[in-house]
Amino acid sequence: MAAHRLRPGVCRLFAMGPELGSARRAYSAFQAFTEVLRLPSKQLTKLVFPLQELHGHFVPGSRPDLHLNIFHPSLEDIARAESFFTASARNRIEYLTAAVRLDHAPDLRHPEVCFIGRSNVGKSSLIKALFSLAPEVEVRVSKKPGHTKKINFYKVGKYFTLADMPGYGYRAPEDFVDMVETYLKERKNLMRTFLLVDSVLGIQKADNIAIEMCEEFALPYVMVLTKIDKSSKGHLLKQVLQIQKFVDTKTQGCFPQLFPVSAVTYSGIHLLRCFIADITGNLKTNGFQFS
Repeated sequence: MAAHRLRPGVCRLFAMGPELGSARRAYSAFQAFTEVLRLPSKQLTKLVFPLQELHGHFVPGSRPDLHLNIFHPSLEDIARAESFFTASARNRIEYLTAAVRLDHAPDLRHPEVCFIGRSNVGKSSLIKALFSLAPEVEVRVSKKPGHTKKINFYKVGKYFTLADMPGYGYRAPEDFVDMVETYLKERKNLMRTFLLVDSVLGIQKADNIAIEMCEEFALPYVMVLTKIDKSSKGHLLKQVLQIQKFVDTKTQGCFPQLFPVSAVTYSGIHLLRCFIADITGNLKTNGFQFS
């Protein structure tokens, strides 16, 4: 596996410690990208590019096409993306409001992304991990699975908003389909839908509801595989192959590349932040290898 060499711009980031000091206190060194850059090459790849690390476990000559390089930004691009998720006086990251219907949602001109997934898929944990550079952000979590009945909106400075949809499946709101369908069809500033799939369980019947809605409305969406720290390597590889085959053969609007993540180890979190910053138009990278 090729090592990721640091470009001059990345090397300069090592001198940014004092500027990032207030944002870096109180959380793991793995959450601060300046610390990630100091990791040995194999550890860095596993943390930042987990799909590439998984690909390396297949036998050479029989490795499947996991579309590794469709979005493959430089380390410098990923480091720059961290600034959008770092709270500061000039970049307020905060819980905005909740809405039970689209006409209750905030009327914002910022680009918006939404996160959708089954109850217990790890959606709240993932959003907390994405916002770990802004630890004051209150991520709304239901005390009991399936009890979230509203769409929660988070504002990320002047850059974009993130909509956290109610979980589907177990004890989903009775009007879940109508609520989410209306949002997906009519939300004009929605740039991308992130559909979370439990990497331990794979795509479940309930997930097909969300997939069918995205496909029916011709919406661009991405599959994020959560909880990759919960499976053995063999089981995870099997699930990745099955989900990749599903994306390649059963979908039209799904982004070809999968995004495996762990809210526990932070594997894949930095890459996902970079992807969000890019597709919302805030960070122009050279990471996309197709138009």
